[in-house]
Amino acid sequence: MTAQNVVISVIAGSFSGYLATPDSPTGAGILLIQEIFGVNSVMRQIADSYAEAGYFALVPDLFWRLEPNIELDPQYEDQLAKAFDLYQRFDVDKGMEDLQASLNFLRHYPGCNGKVGSIGFCLGGKLAYLMATRTDADCNVSYYGVAIESSLAEATTIQRPLILHLAENDEFSSTEAQATIQQTLKENSLITIYSYAGVSHAFGRVDSAAYRAEAAELASDRTLAFLQQHLS
Repeated sequence: MTAQNVVISVIAGSFSGYLATPDSPTGAGILLIQEIFGVNSVMRQIADSYAEAGYFALVPDLFWRLEPNIELDPQYEDQLAKAFDLYQRFDVDKGMEDLQASLNFLRHYPGCNGKVGSIGFCLGGKLAYLMATRTDADCNVSYYGVAIESSLAEATTIQRPLILHLAENDEFSSTEAQATIQQTLKENSLITIYSYAGVSHAFGRVDSAAYRAEAAELASDRTLAFLQQHLS
């Protein structure tokens, strides 16, 4: 596995991305969509792990229009506050334009076989859902996405497989919101929803207080099998 920073261009300018590449010469791509903490060590570690599994893994800097190359650690109160400020000012539609550009970049990257899925966490979980509604990514996985319930009308456009990993006790996605998501999407055969009992937001973030190994490993196993099914 090797890693480098790459540059992705859009009409408004350009932004960086962290790209981890596998030792194998060819493979599918995975677009990893950040939490509200930027392309930090957690996201780079996730990219590295997918590259070790044989995927080309790209983490684009989605906060570049606000502050490029931001890296935040949620264990520090001032950095957590800054993360929420960036989240409040983040333009979802512009972010989706940047993700479409990142998808195109990865599909045409040397060695990538053209098949690309997305995996997003927190804010990225919402954006992974929107990848399913607004792009032709081959498959998409959302981990504890926030505010998905506000975009459920877009679900009618989904044409590729999608997984939603929901945290039962997610403090950023209420019981009512999760019930609405499940009720609205349950008849769509392309969507699989998993709810993890007794865990809170960010249960899959290693080395965080919220991390729950059993749920995180189960979600990871389900995700890897899903990627194998739809990207191989």
